[in-house]
Amino acid sequence: MWTLTGRSCWHRRVLLSCATGPARPQLPRFRPAASHGDAAGSWASDRLCSSAGHKEKPDTSRFAVEDIRNFSIIAHVDHGKSTLADRLLELTGTIDKTKNNKQVLDKLQVERERGITVKAQTASLFYNFEGKEYLLNLIDTPGHVDFSYEVSRSLSACQGVLLVVDANEGIQAQTVANFFLAFEAQLSVIPVINKIDLKNADPERVEKQIEKVFDIPSNDCIKISAKLGTNVEHVLQAVIERIPPPKVHRKNPLRALVFDSTFDQYRGVIANVALFDGVVSKGDKIVSAHTQKTYEVNEVGVLNPNEQPTLKLYAGQVGYLIAGMKDVTEAQIGDTLYLHNHPVEPLPGFKSAKPMVFAGMYPIDQSEYNNLKSAIEKLTLNDSSVTVHRDSSLALGAGWRLGFLGLLHMEVFNQRLEQEYNTSVVLTTPTVPYKAVLSSAKLIKEYREKEITIINPAQFPDKSKVAEYLEPLVLGTIITPDEYTGKIMVLCQARRAVQKHLIFIDQNRVMLKYLFPLNEIVVDFYDSLKSLSSGYARDKAYSVGKTICERLKDSLPRQLFEIAIQAAIGNKIIARETVKAYRKNVLAKCYGGDITRKMKLLKRQTEGKKKLRKIGNIEVPKDAFIKVLKTQSNK
Repeated sequence: MWTLTGRSCWHRRVLLSCATGPARPQLPRFRPAASHGDAAGSWASDRLCSSAGHKEKPDTSRFAVEDIRNFSIIAHVDHGKSTLADRLLELTGTIDKTKNNKQVLDKLQVERERGITVKAQTASLFYNFEGKEYLLNLIDTPGHVDFSYEVSRSLSACQGVLLVVDANEGIQAQTVANFFLAFEAQLSVIPVINKIDLKNADPERVEKQIEKVFDIPSNDCIKISAKLGTNVEHVLQAVIERIPPPKVHRKNPLRALVFDSTFDQYRGVIANVALFDGVVSKGDKIVSAHTQKTYEVNEVGVLNPNEQPTLKLYAGQVGYLIAGMKDVTEAQIGDTLYLHNHPVEPLPGFKSAKPMVFAGMYPIDQSEYNNLKSAIEKLTLNDSSVTVHRDSSLALGAGWRLGFLGLLHMEVFNQRLEQEYNTSVVLTTPTVPYKAVLSSAKLIKEYREKEITIINPAQFPDKSKVAEYLEPLVLGTIITPDEYTGKIMVLCQARRAVQKHLIFIDQNRVMLKYLFPLNEIVVDFYDSLKSLSSGYARDKAYSVGKTICERLKDSLPRQLFEIAIQAAIGNKIIARETVKAYRKNVLAKCYGGDITRKMKLLKRQTEGKKKLRKIGNIEVPKDAFIKVLKTQSNK
């Protein structure tokens, strides 16, 4: 199985990983194991009731700062993050132990259908260790690179991470990427080797990989089977012993960081917050540092894993807050909330995500424009890494140009629009941005800068007015079994990649680093990597243009006049196809007679068709654009 991961920017690190063997099937998440009711890991006697029953308001005031641990679970795709989260929820009594506990924190329909996590989810766990009760705030994060912005935002609310590695697959691409996210944030890292119950598991080999790549001593690794629950209690103990409590001050004025948010049509914006200073409770008046608007807090609480209202939230804790924000633009990810009349220095917030895949999005029917606009606004509140620019097309009408972190990100966003907001859209072929250094003084004056970024192919300036074009490059890392090294190097060279580094991470696995043009890998590099093909030829403009013209010719219905379909680069036509016209036999009733009569009828027909071409309208089927603009290997 080959896996493509990474995230895009003009000069960024993309990580690619490959491993042999069949794809691992989705396994049952849990089988009841032995009781964990010993002193080291018993449930709190005054714990909340199980999620199946009624829950009382938890008293968050009884947890001193030194008894709080905030941590995330990070890993490569399908290394067992969500399964481990399920076991931690069961072990702490947050949910009942049942065979149906699979991806409990994956609440979105798209997550359950695809079997992946796309949205970070928070849960507050209450755990008794050596006679003391602790509050453990867990954040389960996505594993695919397209959702790495979710990971980076989640880490801002944490002091440590569980780095989960598959005992069979070993270190893979996103394992490396997520480790460095945690390392750069100066978080404590606890390596957890999962799936030790598998037949081909080799935890000792993975320990050596972790020590060599991350410089973490092999004795720090915890070997578990999240599926069976083996040694999972040791993970909770390590969280308490190795992850430091948050450094906060409860006597200072309130300072809360909004690290995520969702929209409820009845209650408005629900903000997930991490408190760095002070206390917040229902009835408090708070101010947004971003908008300077004042709100009254209607509800505060913790996620257990569902919303559980509490009397107060204290510094060091992670929870949610509802304050009557009815407009989606009022809740900004990275905003700082503080008490009215007690201004504070805003928290640093988050570095904006830099989308590197852009696509046009249009309603299938223009009468649905406002509904789609509202749906996009609400969904981008929940996924702030998507950028939105208004756009229009002669063929598709009014719409938007959306920026995503990758192709999977784009597909999931589109699927969520359909499932959560019942909207249908036309989504164009994804493209990457380019930069143009202008040479025309007129254009420089128009754009007010010499170097512009182009996210829409229709906005490319003429090459006669441009000094040079710049394309985005990515620094990619490929981890592969050594027997595939030669073929992968050929593939990379065919994609105009430049090799930067090669190192053996163990006896059988090689880490390659290449500088790739993003346009060469954004669409079909994953498939080429899987099949180890040599890629396409470098100059694709003619073949792509001809293919699109042919698809459109097959999709458009014939008319009474001829339709010319052309693909152009600037003013140069590079491909053309023609949809032939229907032709009525105007000579059908002419049995012999003078030839001039026949010529007159044919001339009149030709003039009529010529006039019709000027005034005629072509009704394009709704599915024609989807067929034409969708990336396909065939027509």
